[in-house]
Amino acid sequence: MARRRHSKRRRRGGFFYKLLSILVICGAILLAVTLFFRVNTIEVTGQRRYSEEEIREASGVQIGDNLYLLNKYDVANRIVQNLPYIESIHPYRKLPDTLVIEVTECGKPMAVIQGEGAWLVSSQGKIVARITEAEAAEYGVISGCELLAPSVGTPIALATEYLTQQTSLIDLLTALETANLTDDVQNIRLDNLSYLQMDYTDRFTVRLAYGADYPWELQRLVMSLEKGAIQSNMTGTFDLQSNAEEVYFIPNLR
Repeated sequence: MARRRHSKRRRRGGFFYKLLSILVICGAILLAVTLFFRVNTIEVTGQRRYSEEEIREASGVQIGDNLYLLNKYDVANRIVQNLPYIESIHPYRKLPDTLVIEVTECGKPMAVIQGEGAWLVSSQGKIVARITEAEAAEYGVISGCELLAPSVGTPIALATEYLTQQTSLIDLLTALETANLTDDVQNIRLDNLSYLQMDYTDRFTVRLAYGADYPWELQRLVMSLEKGAIQSNMTGTFDLQSNAEEVYFIPNLR
């Protein structure tokens, strides 16, 4: 019996010794991470509109902060809230002492003229700036809708009954930016509840169904123009509401 009790005590002692060793090792690692791996450099990539200094300041990260104790999600949220033209952020650590902040800024926004000025809306449906109506002449215009409680840095919101129009508008803006066609659009009109209209290249009106596959519809539009059947002096309307392969073009009569 005495030998069995002694054996149990030895096993308990061995267990506590191992546990203590693990705790000591973890404490040493934590101490090393705390004392070393401090932010010495903040690298910013992908920016165009904002300076590196503006992004560093918006991040809230200071030289000397602990690299491993930084909350990357907090860093990203602070930048997005302070710099609305930035749409996505990827902060990551580069050992031993560098924080890299990769940013993606929105492309050219479009303007919603409302009240005494206009709101600029990015391809993701985010309000990025408040400008004057005169300044809005430099941008394509979104018309036929009214923004509810617009504020810089927030997503656009239309009345509940216009949810389909809101979703379709954002999808179309995204497709236009992806296809590098935003600069060719003068106006997107949502006043017709049956379809949306787009003024394109100062020559054409384009009719699109709500909820359509806009990347594909834009591809159909571009391919139709590239075929050469429509002469350079022609104007008219492209009706892309049909799923048929052939695009319906209605020329303007002189």
